[in-house]
Amino acid sequence: MDYKDLADLIFPNAKDISYYEEKYPERNLKEGAIVTRIAPSPTGVMHMGGIYQALIAKTVARQTDGVFFLRIEDTDQKREVENGTAGIATACETFGVEPDEGRTADDKDKGNYGPYKQSLRKDIYQAYAKYMIAQGKAYPCFCTSEEIEEMRTKQENAKVRPGYYGVWAKCRTISVEEAAEKIKAGEKFIVRFKSPGREDRKIKHHDIIKGNVTFPENDQDIVIIKADGLPTYHFAHIVDDHLMRTTHVIRADEWLSSVPLHLQLFYEIGFKAPKYAHIAPIMKNDNGNKRKLSKRKDPEAAASYYDEVGIPELAVREYLLNIANSSFENWRRANKDADIEEFDFKLNKMSVSGALFDMVKLQDVSKIVISKYTAEEVYQKSLEWAKKYDKELGEMLADKEYALKVFGIERGNKKPRKDIAKWSDVKENIDYMYDDKFYGTKQEYNYQVINEKTDIDEILTKYIENYYDDNDDKQTWFDKIKDLAGSLGYAREVKEFKANPDAYKAHVGDVSTVLRVALTGRTNTPDMYEIMQVLGKDRIARRFEIAMNA
Repeated sequence: MDYKDLADLIFPNAKDISYYEEKYPERNLKEGAIVTRIAPSPTGVMHMGGIYQALIAKTVARQTDGVFFLRIEDTDQKREVENGTAGIATACETFGVEPDEGRTADDKDKGNYGPYKQSLRKDIYQAYAKYMIAQGKAYPCFCTSEEIEEMRTKQENAKVRPGYYGVWAKCRTISVEEAAEKIKAGEKFIVRFKSPGREDRKIKHHDIIKGNVTFPENDQDIVIIKADGLPTYHFAHIVDDHLMRTTHVIRADEWLSSVPLHLQLFYEIGFKAPKYAHIAPIMKNDNGNKRKLSKRKDPEAAASYYDEVGIPELAVREYLLNIANSSFENWRRANKDADIEEFDFKLNKMSVSGALFDMVKLQDVSKIVISKYTAEEVYQKSLEWAKKYDKELGEMLADKEYALKVFGIERGNKKPRKDIAKWSDVKENIDYMYDDKFYGTKQEYNYQVINEKTDIDEILTKYIENYYDDNDDKQTWFDKIKDLAGSLGYAREVKEFKANPDAYKAHVGDVSTVLRVALTGRTNTPDMYEIMQVLGKDRIARRFEIAMNA
């Protein structure tokens, strides 16, 4: 009996690997095209680190006219959560990193290299495990969990490396005949890789992000097929990345230490290894100390958080590219209105130690992104968010014609308003434009410099009676405020007041503040002229009257 006979005994129904090599041929892509993927496990909510990785993978594939696909690695089925796959696929779609191929939100496949779910590829893995056994590069292991635990205890006591290797790999030396007898007798077994490595030898490897790294060679006889017939991650991803014709594996740097094993598996099975790029984790500043962004500690670590608070996906992608490549910020400064897909992203310019995630900076980016939206876009996106998370805002936006006027204030010009960072900010930013909200709230009129009631009443009364006209253009409107200021003993120009402050009670800016506060209850708003145009003279007069009676 030889290795091939043993392989036939263990996997009698497995196809020859030539079937799969033919079924999944080399992709017909141009030279230099990158094929990459994300391969998460459906064991919880999608992490921002997963979106970060997906964005990078999709970006490098797109830039080379390559392919980006989503593979679900669900061989650890005990930890799988309900709707885990759908959650991953939906998160990718939400953040604009939808794969070209792979598992979809409705748990189906898109593409010709599937199934894109590992639990559906059992026959494929067994075919390649059978091939390894027939080559004498894998073997059945009959050690029980109790025997493995006893071995670990002995290794600990002897203060030697833990694992199944060398003299500790006792099933490695079982003859083909003895292994066959055990299998025929019904003994349970797993399949292990027969590593040709030695720990005292080194391998050198070039990682696209980390650069040149040196490791001890792998000498562990790792499990490749578990007792349930499903593969371990190590073996499955080797087979999958080969058959799906992955050229670049972009993954978290926690897998960097597995490179010697993975390269060894590729070599021993006879596959060409892909290039590896290990991404440092997203970090957070925690009271002066840097730590990993944590699902347990940080709400912003969950991809769902951004939908809940209403930060646009475009802002998230823009920010993630910002922290991924240090050159992005200068590029954006020089290309203010360019699509982010025009940015020339480089894997080898990524941080080796981990980019720092800053919610304040993200919201600043988001303000800029939203400032470029049209009133229609702001309306639609706000309404879509409100339907899910804020019934009151949804009711406010029921009058679309009026809402578009409100959202149109200071939008579409050279310096658009930047007061909205997320859709959950919208209600607070526009509620003063709605009479029922404005009158339903007790206003704290902080007029700042001009505080005498007689002065305030005089400004408000004279302005509405003598100076305001709905038909005025902006320059005429502002000239009239200057005229009002001059007629009441205030400087028409701020510079006049600064040159001779004792000659005036205050200046035109202080008069404008009185108008603004009486009108909105706020000292800081978008353009007051545009606000007045939307409200109209009658509503302005009523607000001034209420302010004078407050």
